[in-house]
Formats: sequence, structure tokens, C-alpha cells
Amino acid sequence: MNQPQRDLTRITLAVLFIGGLLVAAFWVLQPFLAALVWATMIVVSTWPLMRRAQARLWGRRWLAVSAMMLGLLLVFILPLALAIWTIAEHAGDIAALGKRLVNFQWPHAPDWLGNIPLIGDRIVITWETFAIKGARELSMQAEPYLGELTRWFLSEVGSVGLMFVQFLLTLVLSAILYADGEAWAGWMLRFGKRLANQHGENAIVLAGQAIRGVAMGIVVTALAQSVLGGIGLALAGVPFATVLTAVMFIFCIAQLGPVLVMLPAVGWLFWSDSTGWGTFLLVWTVIVGTMDNFLRPYLIKQGADLPLLLIFAGVIGGLFAFGLLGLFVGPVVLAVAYTLLDAWIKDGRSDEASTKV
Repeated sequence: MNQPQRDLTRITLAVLFIGGLLVAAFWVLQPFLAALVWATMIVVSTWPLMRRAQARLWGRRWLAVSAMMLGLLLVFILPLALAIWTIAEHAGDIAALGKRLVNFQWPHAPDWLGNIPLIGDRIVITWETFAIKGARELSMQAEPYLGELTRWFLSEVGSVGLMFVQFLLTLVLSAILYADGEAWAGWMLRFGKRLANQHGENAIVLAGQAIRGVAMGIVVTALAQSVLGGIGLALAGVPFATVLTAVMFIFCIAQLGPVLVMLPAVGWLFWSDSTGWGTFLLVWTVIVGTMDNFLRPYLIKQGADLPLLLIFAGVIGGLFAFGLLGLFVGPVVLAVAYTLLDAWIKDGRSDEASTKV
């Protein structure tokens, strides 16, 4: 066997060995991948905050890491504790509301409802059907569906424990990344440079900017939607507007949107014969519920130097492809792909220019 053949065999075996190691490593890390990705996104997006905390805590990294862990715990546990406390405080009101719903007499359809173009007559017929049957008969008809819903809920309760384990694992991995973040960042930069020279390093830097931009876009958009939604609820006279605003903020962070809170409030206003305020809140719900489609990509662009269309495609496409995690993964993948492709095109142009010269 001559020298070129031995070199080809050695290279082939090395590639197969490294590929096998990567597949085995991925297999071993598969149960931790979701928590690892979430921890990476959290640490990258909040790294400047951790550095400022370290500067204020006498330069002690372990104090800054402890403060960040406490902050993450409060972010996740405080809303849950607030919801439980609110339910416990208003348990009597909730029980009284349940009794009123059982004996609730559905009012007749208002006159203006039939004047709605195209669908007014159908809405009036459906409304009168509910009014004739009453709450008790409707609850009897809905009983089979409630049973199915209960069985589905009980089947999903088992996943709560798994989510809690993933949450704890995310916190542990976040603490590890916080404690030695510079070393991990340097390793990623060296990996990118080894993979595609300077272009790979630039892609890693742009991916970090995209993660921070997405985090800023999500938080600021959720804050804007929940505050504007809460103002609309307060102006319309909806009770518990402060609590509903907090719930809206949680829903917006989870990308469920404020509509799940505001739309029932609209229905409550119409049932209370507050037609004017109900119409106002309905229009306000449409405005607040759709503003994230434009505000979030704009805010992400402020944090990452990427085309707005690319960011919009990454956010929406990632959300549909990977769920909530896709809000981060989508823009990051497109940012890296865009950087490498743009560098490849520019290198081709420079080669053509040098050939002509």
C-alpha cells in the first residue's frame, strides 16, 4: 500500500471514529439537551446582568451566581405563589360565583346583536338557544365533554413532575455556565474559528447577539402587552385588573398572548350590559393581541445586526417548529446560516476580483 492510500485510510478511520464519538455523546446527552439549551439561552441573554451583579458584590463570582439563581427562582416561583395566594384569598368569591353560574338565567339577546352584518341572525339564534335551555341543562349536556377534559388533565399531570425536574436541571446547568462562562465562551469561539476561520467566530458572536435580542424582544413585548392590556381592563371597569395583568404577563412570556385573559373580560362586559366598554375592550384586545407580531421582531433587530425579514422568519418559524424554545433557536440558526452564507458569497466575489486583476 502506497503512501496516499495509507493517508486516505487513516483519514477515513479518524473521521469515522470522531463521528461515532459525536453520535455516542449526543446519545448520552439527549436527556439533558432541552435543559442545556434553555440554560445556554438564559446565561447568554443575562450575562451582562450577571457581570454587573458581580461588580456590585465586591467582584465575587459565587455571590453573583447565587444572586442570579435566586432571581431565576423568583421569576418562576413568585407568579405561581401569587396565583395560589389570589385563589386562596378569593376562595369564597369563587365558590359564590360557581353557585351563581348554576342558577344563572341567560338574558335575551340585545337588539343591536341582530344588526351585525352577515352573522347577526346566527348569533341571535345561538344566544336564544342558550337562554331557553338554561345553565343546568347546558351543564348536563357538557358533562361528557367535561369528563373527557378531566381525563386529559389527569393524564397531563404526570408531565408536571418531569417539567419540574427539567427546571431544576436547567438551574444547575445555568449555575455551572455562570461560574465558568468565559471559558465556555472562549471554547465556542475557538470551535467556530476552527470550523470556518474568522467567519465561524463572527457567526458565534452574532448568535450570542441574536439570543440577547430575542430575550429583550420577548420580555419587553410581554411587558408592553400586559401593561397596555391592564390599562384597558382598568378603564373598562373589569374587577381584579391588577391580578389579571400579572396573569397576562405570564401568558405573554409563555407566548400564549393576552387574548386568553382579555377576551373573557370582553364577554363579561357584554353580559353586564356594558356594551360601550365591551366594544372598546374588544377593539383594544385586537390591537394589543397583534402588536407582538411587529414589536418583537423590531426589538430583536435592535440587539442583533440582522435583516428584519430574517428575524421575523426565525421567530415565527422557530415557534411553529420547536415551540417556545424555537423563539431562541430559530433566529440563532438563521443568524449563523446567514453569516456563513454571506461570508461565502463575499469570498467568492473577492476571488473573482483577484482573478480579473
